[in-house]
Amino acid sequence: MELHFLGTGAGMPSKERNVSSVALKFLQRGGEVWLFDCGEATQHQILRTSLKPRKINKIFITHLHGDHIFGLPGLLGSRSFQNGEASPVAIYGPKGIKAFIETALNISETYLTYPIQVIEIGEGLICEDDGRHVYAKKLDHVIPCFGFRLEEQAQPGKLKAGMLKKMGLAPGPLYQQLKEGRDVRREDGTVLKSSDFVSPPVPGRIVAILGDTKYCDNAVELGRNASVIVHEATVLHELAEKAAEFGHSSARSAAVTARLANAAALILNHISSRYHKEEKMLLLKEAEEVFSNTMIADDFSIFPIEKIKK
Repeated sequence: MELHFLGTGAGMPSKERNVSSVALKFLQRGGEVWLFDCGEATQHQILRTSLKPRKINKIFITHLHGDHIFGLPGLLGSRSFQNGEASPVAIYGPKGIKAFIETALNISETYLTYPIQVIEIGEGLICEDDGRHVYAKKLDHVIPCFGFRLEEQAQPGKLKAGMLKKMGLAPGPLYQQLKEGRDVRREDGTVLKSSDFVSPPVPGRIVAILGDTKYCDNAVELGRNASVIVHEATVLHELAEKAAEFGHSSARSAAVTARLANAAALILNHISSRYHKEEKMLLLKEAEEVFSNTMIADDFSIFPIEKIKK
């Protein structure tokens, strides 16, 4: 999996940062893409990446502020102009997302050549797809806003075929039985225990992508033991009180959330335009004082989830 940041700004675009959109690319699944938020000009940002709009088959919308949804009708429309038949898209978002999409497409007379399914969500499990589960919880913003937690199913351990070959056992049904977790009794009465010949299961990755929010317990729960949390860091903590009035977090608040959640890594996102290229390091430094494994995203940053380290 890779996280591709298409827009990392807060509220409105700047010369350095477009508005909110993050793509999660599944490398082992043919480049399938799940999009989280779709601010204005997201499709323009995609043109500057290796991502393919036709590979986007799920879109998750955190909330209905314009900097998170104004790019959605254009992206959906453009997919109809691509060569070949575009695949279906499922769109998940708060109540009102369906009316927004239908109104925008109907008034503009935009015809889609592929089916879309719009699911207005509440809290809990909202999506289950081939060993991947997505959960949603409400955050603390000025309008209804959700954070998302993707849990990947654990992968089975690997068969230690070399050990079996050293014992003179050739590949065959016995190998498969052990790999499936079944003990095997041989003709001489000895028992081969699966646990002796199969490595432990590999835990699935957990990715928490949060919408706009001030500090709240649900953000911690969404990020519990996550491989990575993507969290807004609109301002420095000196402006935290003012930011909280508008449902936003400081870099320090994001770091506190990551620390309490026992996450492995934190990526700061949704940066105010007041912080220019050089000043972003102030946000990073503030967060690192609380949670050391912190990174800050720029537009077009790519983070392989398996390797998010400093």
